[in-house]
Amino acid sequence: MLLRNSPAKDLQKESPFKSQGIITNSAKERCIFTDPQIDRIRYFFPANTVFKAYDPSALSDHTSDSWVAFPVTPFAIGYTYPFPAFTQAFFSLTGISYIQAMPMIWRVLYTLERIIEQEGIDLGMAELGELYDLTTFGSHRYLFKRRHGEEHPIFKATKNDTNWKRRFFFVWRDTIPDGKDLPKEWATHGRIEDPRKDHRRTYPLV
Repeated sequence: MLLRNSPAKDLQKESPFKSQGIITNSAKERCIFTDPQIDRIRYFFPANTVFKAYDPSALSDHTSDSWVAFPVTPFAIGYTYPFPAFTQAFFSLTGISYIQAMPMIWRVLYTLERIIEQEGIDLGMAELGELYDLTTFGSHRYLFKRRHGEEHPIFKATKNDTNWKRRFFFVWRDTIPDGKDLPKEWATHGRIEDPRKDHRRTYPLV
């Protein structure tokens, strides 16, 4: 089991998963990220982080008060958790869950984080909003769309990722920094309007 460092009394408080019913083609989106793979990715988290064992029936829109879903993409490109300030500011601004961000968003944010770190450039959400809008194809998953008239500032950000929707895992909220404050459901309304009202919608970040 991958429930590391988790006292029995805490496990008894585990909140069961429930589906939000967002993913309609569940057969093609069930988790394929297995225990050995989770074992390798745990080093990108604080030492006492507890991971849920692999469940081949799990879907990324399953929600729980106890567990939070993470995509594999950010850790595959170099992120560690907690995420740095610029990246976390984006998720705080938009209100979307980590699992709702498509790989292109993670690549853009990671590249900008490296620019901030290496060049000492002060970037914030205002600057990000001058480059990109946030767009969806109606799936409650989001990516960046370059602003009208702007060139793509980051090359190869839109490359295809195989099986990215199926590569995710769950972490016990109480064992990671700010875990209790992370969204417990996918954002389907609020600051970003409900994309079900249209097949595709684009929203300004700021």
